[in-house]
Amino acid sequence: MSKMSLDLHDIFNKSRDIETALNDIMNDAVEKRIETIEIITGKGSGQLKKRVLRFLQRDDIKKLYHRIEKDSKNHGRLFCHFRHKKGMK
Repeated sequence: MSKMSLDLHDIFNKSRDIETALNDIMNDAVEKRIETIEIITGKGSGQLKKRVLRFLQRDDIKKLYHRIEKDSKNHGRLFCHFRHKKGMK
């Protein structure tokens, strides 16, 4: 299973950097046919996680992935699962 990880701890207060990091990893996952992205938002107040979830719900982003999974054991982590069609790049 191919997996990528993005830790947003270091840039939690930099709006533009968060958006760029999320866009970059989503595009990489599609391009490299990655099955799962782990996004670490940290536990904090939950604002960063809400921001990430809003980003993932955007129509242009939503069409890239299959489903989102909230980690039941660690609420500071999300998984974004992809289902790549065979024969497509």
